[in-house]
Amino acid sequence: MKRYKLLYLVTGFASVLMTGCNDMENTPSNKFTDNSFWNSTEKAQYVVNMAYSQMYNAGRMWQDESLSDNVFDGRNVTDPRAIRKGMGTPSLELFKNEWKDLYGGIKTCHVFLEKVDLVPGMNVAVKARMIAEIRFIRAFIYFRLTNLYGDVPFFDKDITIDESNSIARTPRATIISFIHQELEDIANALPTRDQLQDAEQGKITKGAVSALQARVYLMDSDWDNVIKYCDNLIKKQNEYGTYSLLPTYRSVFEETNEYNQEIILDRAYVPFLLTWGEMSDMAPLSVGARLCNRAPQQSLVDSYLMVDGKAFNENSPLYNPSTPYANRDLRLTATVVYDGYDWSKNVSDGSTGTIIQINPQSNTVDKYEAGSNKTATGYYTRKYYSPQAKGDMNSGVNLSIIRYADILLMYAEAQFEKGNMDATIWNQTILPLRNRAGFTEEAKAYPTEKTEAEMRQIIRNERRCELALEGLRWYDIKRWKAGKEYLEGYVYGANFNNGNPIRLDKRQFDENRDYLWAVPQSQINLNPNLAPNNPGYSN
Repeated sequence: MKRYKLLYLVTGFASVLMTGCNDMENTPSNKFTDNSFWNSTEKAQYVVNMAYSQMYNAGRMWQDESLSDNVFDGRNVTDPRAIRKGMGTPSLELFKNEWKDLYGGIKTCHVFLEKVDLVPGMNVAVKARMIAEIRFIRAFIYFRLTNLYGDVPFFDKDITIDESNSIARTPRATIISFIHQELEDIANALPTRDQLQDAEQGKITKGAVSALQARVYLMDSDWDNVIKYCDNLIKKQNEYGTYSLLPTYRSVFEETNEYNQEIILDRAYVPFLLTWGEMSDMAPLSVGARLCNRAPQQSLVDSYLMVDGKAFNENSPLYNPSTPYANRDLRLTATVVYDGYDWSKNVSDGSTGTIIQINPQSNTVDKYEAGSNKTATGYYTRKYYSPQAKGDMNSGVNLSIIRYADILLMYAEAQFEKGNMDATIWNQTILPLRNRAGFTEEAKAYPTEKTEAEMRQIIRNERRCELALEGLRWYDIKRWKAGKEYLEGYVYGANFNNGNPIRLDKRQFDENRDYLWAVPQSQINLNPNLAPNNPGYSN
């Protein structure tokens, strides 16, 4: 059940606060930078709430998916689509806006840390916890900045306009070291998941700190530390909080199960009050979407194995070309809407007998038509579908940032790359995921006769299927340095024409450029010390 708690922004107050958190060079003119504002614990909490909202949101998650090989922006050339076509330049709006918004979040954190001591009579424990939350959010935002831009301006206090227009870029390694130390320092100031009151669900916990540590180390392939921090959540749950998988995959992403035992950190929303609307451009038109801009790619659909563990094209006896989506990993049906999809069976919206027909021969609003407002790939999105009311596709469902399944997958990958993968580790990590996904006993067993390369692909594919449409795929491709493998060549959609699948963009990937974004040209114009730009981007 959704809980309406202090964590959520009060709309009117948020609009006042947000006006001053823009570019680094903007003059801070809003009320929360004035000393007179800091006169109560409630005001301090409002600023913490604001920082939560700036840490992550639905727009970023879906944008990150569009950078990957999971989905395709088919209706127009969005900035993520332009990037994947090799058309990214330092003047791209996405590069500029993400920089602006992330540094806006950094500013909120720094103002809080500078001003919180002004609050009279504040409970010491409450203040310490708020400070720890803010430091976590700042670390989270700096981590995203380094993932996108590499070396970026770094500072640990609020800076002046003159300073922001003269600061140079700090090496990524220095910022990553700061992030790890920050997370180490704040862990014991935060409660575990088990210690949260109902009204506190969704707040940052000690478990979230360990999970973020693991994710940051994962980006650097520091396998020993990935294992260490995943171990905290797998083997030390008395100290870090109790987490486990939900029995069914689909239920993890449904509103009725929010703040469940699988979620370690999420982005909280509230129906009719604080919502996100991207699903209106992804779901089938027949169930309320206005159009389809972002649609799953065929490569994502192909990644879901048959339940016997074979790919659909590996002569699995369970595969029938006339029913290509039958006998597949259950995560496919929980993630992607395909031709002949039994909507009423798989979506709890009160409908009966609804089948989504997408093939061009059907006579439905969802059918594939090249160049239309409908799906460009022949697929629609199921995962996270949760409209708040009939006719209103805005959603109040929370979005997962880190969940326990990811911990198991990080742990499995790290142990494999260390040369430690065996039946015991497989059974601890991959087996429970495959159990939930409906695999046969043979497919759930540890594969003893695979080469190292084959095992690596099994683990990576398991990660893709489990975490699809959760904003992580692009970062996995980036850390694997696998851009040429996954992001080069044509984008394909469904096969409605006897072996001739829908063919879309021809993507390009420059290994010397495309793992990083350009520092925005507007920022370099203001501050020449940010030059030179990242490799491959001319100013």
